[in-house]
Amino acid sequence: MDFIKRNLDYFWPALGFVAVLVSFWMLFREFRGQSLGPGLIAAFEAIPPHRYFLAFGATVVAYVALAYYDWIALLHLGVRHISWRFIAACSFTTYALSHNIGASVVSGAMVRYRGYATKGLGAAQVAVLVAICSLTFVLGELLVGGFALMARPDALAQLGDLLPAFLTDPWAAHIIGLACLATVALYVGGALFKLPTLSFFGVQISYPRLGIVVRQLIGAPAEILGAAGIIFYALPEAGNPGFLVVVAVFIMSFSAALASNAPGGLGVFELVFLKSMPGAPHDGVLAALLLFRLLYLLIPLGIAILIVLGFERRQLAEAIEHHHHMAGEKGEAGTLK
Repeated sequence: MDFIKRNLDYFWPALGFVAVLVSFWMLFREFRGQSLGPGLIAAFEAIPPHRYFLAFGATVVAYVALAYYDWIALLHLGVRHISWRFIAACSFTTYALSHNIGASVVSGAMVRYRGYATKGLGAAQVAVLVAICSLTFVLGELLVGGFALMARPDALAQLGDLLPAFLTDPWAAHIIGLACLATVALYVGGALFKLPTLSFFGVQISYPRLGIVVRQLIGAPAEILGAAGIIFYALPEAGNPGFLVVVAVFIMSFSAALASNAPGGLGVFELVFLKSMPGAPHDGVLAALLLFRLLYLLIPLGIAILIVLGFERRQLAEAIEHHHHMAGEKGEAGTLK
């Protein structure tokens, strides 16, 4: 047992460095063999500079909102001693890695536990934190998706060969949108009337307070609208179906990508989006999707690698210093004997 405790401090940094190597491999695989044809290059050049700026701003909004997810969950847990800077770094690293690796709940839990354990949180607390963050995301999908389907029930009409007919029928989509909004209303009602327990992903958590729920309903739509905005701002004007349709398709395609557990949703995400916009130039839509993948997935992954390297280097240095200190104390004790 003492051997395990002594070497556990080295295990986590080693695991972190392995994650960095895997991330480098993923970046290499993402770009290996990529060649931009003349049409695609022209599509990138056709995006106005201010649209690139807006897409970048939408990315910042999305990742700030994701950090807000963690902050909301920590408020629910009653944890207030962790700085916003650490929360933002931990959240950013979590989502940058889990979005690219796949299996977001599992990989996100591992990254969060590694980070928040250094701040005194236990496994049970991190499990609740992950559940609250996942619940916040689902609430955002229900709220934004429900509103989008109510306002534009024809949003998914182009996906008839990918989805069951009832999902693409405008009348059915209208009903589904209403059901999504009703689910959100029931959740808010549960918080208002202080229902006792909520089970999410097999984790039992006390029902969030109304103040927590209000924050969830602010943060989650901001993240989804920000992420969808990256694609919307990069799409060509010709054949652009409008922001609400882009949002509805984004929720559908991003959910399908998450469910597939494919790294970064590669292939799944693009397929759904390309099918949903037959009126837009193919190269223009593909350029928008590649810009989204660059801003929302690959650049954050590269930054996350640097954050993990810095974090694990500090943890390893502290572990070595701690073991040297312990060895010195034992040596002194042996001399006294």
